[in-house]
Amino acid sequence: MGIAAQVSLYPLRQTSLSPAIDQALHIFREHGLSVEPGAMSTLITGEDAAVFAALQEAFHCAAAQGQVVMVVTFSNACPVPGATTREIIAYEKD
Repeated sequence: MGIAAQVSLYPLRQTSLSPAIDQALHIFREHGLSVEPGAMSTLITGEDAAVFAALQEAFHCAAAQGQVVMVVTFSNACPVPGATTREIIAYEKD
């Protein structure tokens, strides 16, 4: 099943936030997910197994660098970013 997840990663008490966030983005792409970074969160889309595996790996890697908070919102109903109206209608019918 295709799902979307909005992910916010907050490394705590670290001198730089970028390494943990950049590594998470890299992990999401390695899992073949569509990745759309934003200022406050990142939207990832793909098959549910790949999304959950990537999130688990990203959390473990960030936690290995120090304390971290990860907030994730999941949806199987939101349109996939960049999809055409025809693709959205076909997705909704499935």
